[in-house]
Amino acid sequence: MSVNLGEKLKDLRISKGLTQKQLAMSIGVEAAAVANYESGLRVPRDETKKKIAKVFGKSVEAIFF
Repeated sequence: MSVNLGEKLKDLRISKGLTQKQLAMSIGVEAAAVANYESGLRVPRDETKKKIAKVFGKSVEAIFF
C-alpha cells in the first residue's frame, strides 16, 4: 500500500511534533494551505516544496516523488 503525498506530509509533520499552524508559519503559508496539502486538495508550489523539505531535513524528491 502506497502512502499518498498528503499522508506522507502529515506523518512527517506529526513525527516532528509540529502543528499545521507551526509548519505553515515556518514555510510562509496559511495553516489552511497545509491542511489542503495534507488532504490532497492542493499541491504546494515548487518554492514551498523546497521550504518543506528544508524543515524536515530531506530532499524534495524524498518527500514529493
